[in-house]
Amino acid sequence: MLDPAVRDEVPTDEEPRQRFILEETGFDEVPKKYRRFYRKWKGPGDVLAPNEVICPVCKVVIRSTRELRPGDRVYCMPCMSRLVVVRTEAGTLEAHVAY
Repeated sequence: MLDPAVRDEVPTDEEPRQRFILEETGFDEVPKKYRRFYRKWKGPGDVLAPNEVICPVCKVVIRSTRELRPGDRVYCMPCMSRLVVVRTEAGTLEAHVAY
């Protein structure tokens, strides 16, 4: 698999990513500047948006201003983990720890 950040060609067949406006969620475990990018997971009944993924290390929801797709890399500031977004067999997005 090629790293999306290193690819030379720009994929043209993909449709543009959805954009989201993030609001403050009251998450206070990171500096104020970054609080809108995280929220607490509310348990098994919590439904994730297309721009959200759960950190498997600390169970915090990581949010993005753009729609997440397989191969995207995200950073979890509370536990300092680098994650890669993958699609599960069930069709949902999941984050796997890169380091």
